[in-house]
Amino acid sequence: MIPKAFLGNLHRLSAEMADFVANLERINALAEGSPGYVWRLQDEAGDATAIRPFGDEVWVNMSLWQDVQSLGDYVYKSAHTEMLKRRREWFERVEQAHQVLWWVPAEHRPSVVEAAERLAHLREYGATVQAFTFRHAFAAPA
Repeated sequence: MIPKAFLGNLHRLSAEMADFVANLERINALAEGSPGYVWRLQDEAGDATAIRPFGDEVWVNMSLWQDVQSLGDYVYKSAHTEMLKRRREWFERVEQAHQVLWWVPAEHRPSVVEAAERLAHLREYGATVQAFTFRHAFAAPA
């Protein structure tokens, strides 16, 4: 099995989301065409924003990548960066970790529950091989 890097994000939505929503299709297409992209959470209609397991005010963004480098290149070195720079316009500031990475087996597709558990682990214990960040990443298990 080849491990995959996984990113899970939980954000509280603000009332001023029109620009963000208008760019979702373009940014998701960019991710799907990026080197290392494997999968992202979405419903049967292809809508990730319709999945709201934590209530209407919380948006979950989950994607699966071949490695942390590929994910980092997409997040910080592509047009996605334009959106990242504007995140405070759309999302409430969160004092604790809202993003988590971890390794999964090659064919595994993580659930929202799994992402929430990993995020809780990161918040409680800090970066470990079970749950980490871009800044404190761990190598894929052998």
